[in-house]
Amino acid sequence: MSHGARVIRTGVSSAGPAAPPSAAASSSAGSDAELLDGAYFRSCAGMLKVAQMISLLVGFISVNNSQWTDYSAYSYFQIVTMCDLVMILFFYIIHIFRIYRTLTCVSWPLAEFLHYLIGTILLLIASIVAASKSYNLTGLVAGATFGFLATVLCVLSIWSSYKVSCITQSTSKYHA
Repeated sequence: MSHGARVIRTGVSSAGPAAPPSAAASSSAGSDAELLDGAYFRSCAGMLKVAQMISLLVGFISVNNSQWTDYSAYSYFQIVTMCDLVMILFFYIIHIFRIYRTLTCVSWPLAEFLHYLIGTILLLIASIVAASKSYNLTGLVAGATFGFLATVLCVLSIWSSYKVSCITQSTSKYHA
C-alpha cells in the first residue's frame, strides 16, 4: 500500500518505444487521421454556430450601413456583435480542427457554456437598446431584429451545451 507517486500510461505517451507503423496506422485510422472534423460541419451544433455567425454579421452590417441617431447605443451594439462573432468563430475553429483534443488543460464545454451565457446576456441588452433607439429607421430595426435572432440562437446553444455537458455528466455519475 504505497502512497507515492504513480505513473499512469496512456495510449499517447512520449516515454517508451514508439508503436509499430502498422499499429499506429490502424489506431489512428478514421477520425484522428483527418485534419478537419467533417461531421461537425453537418452537426446541429456546427450549423447552429454558422447561423449565429451569419445573423450577427447581418446585424452588424445593417447597423453599420444606416444612419445612427444615438452613437453610444449603436457602437455598443457593434462591439457586442463583433466580440460575440469572433468568440463563436473561435469555438467553431476549436471544434473543426479538434484543438480541444490537444489542449486538455481547458474545460472546453465549460468555457463555451460561460461564453454563451455572458455573450447572450450582453447581446440581449445590446439588442434591446438598439431596438429602443431605432426610431423606425429600417437598417437599425433590421440590425436589432438580427440581434434578437442571434440571441435566440445563443439561448439554444446554451440549452444544448447545458444539456450535453451537465445532464450527461450527472446521469453518468449514477451509472458508474
